[in-house]
Amino acid sequence: MRGRVFTCAERPDLWRRSVEEITGVWPEYNVHGDVLNEYWGRLDEELAGFQFVLHDEEADVPLAQGHTVPCAWDGSVDGLPAGIDGLVEDSFRLLEGGGKPTALAALAIEIAPAHQGGGLGRTMVEAMRDLAARHGLTELIAPLRPTWKERYPLTPIDRYAAWVRKDGLPFDPWIRLHVRLGADVLAAEPRSLRITGTPAEWEEWTGLAFPESGTYVFPHGLASLEVDLDAGRAEYWEPNVWVRHRVS
Repeated sequence: MRGRVFTCAERPDLWRRSVEEITGVWPEYNVHGDVLNEYWGRLDEELAGFQFVLHDEEADVPLAQGHTVPCAWDGSVDGLPAGIDGLVEDSFRLLEGGGKPTALAALAIEIAPAHQGGGLGRTMVEAMRDLAARHGLTELIAPLRPTWKERYPLTPIDRYAAWVRKDGLPFDPWIRLHVRLGADVLAAEPRSLRITGTPAEWEEWTGLAFPESGTYVFPHGLASLEVDLDAGRAEYWEPNVWVRHRVS
């Protein structure tokens, strides 16, 4: 493994550095989740043992961050959380109620732009599985943000998730990586992460103009955006694909 993994609880100093230095990973619109942003700031405070940084000790550089949450999952497709929004709500409800988690769930992997494309995605997934094992959890579930879905924003996520190459592996590179690591694809979730704002805010986030109400596609969006100028509101639902890793 390139680099060494430290949780926020183990090395809060490295964690703070990584937060400051690993930037520009997400499209601007993607950091304005209605529900996710309510909880994001609490992750390193209340679930510090489940957030981690991959650190290159020789160069003294943070390479990537991993965000996970413990959750209670019954192992069934029907029992999966209602996307990322439902996942964070369920996880903090479990935490506040003193419940016992049965699985670890991935929220995000953030690889510093200068180190993308070098195989660190695999390293981070393996680190998440190791983290699950450290906490005695036998399954890692993840609501994946498919890498190439932005190329096909009008294709429903269930159809996209089912696309395969000639060799039978998933068409999408991020889903394919997980499958190669032994994951099972469980389900597509068309309404995983809700992001709403005013039309003006969405124009700022996307760099587009919305002259009239209607349905729009936009750069890096995985699905379409609904704009209602009369109501002064624009709404987007990011889709995801659930996968499961069994942890030994």
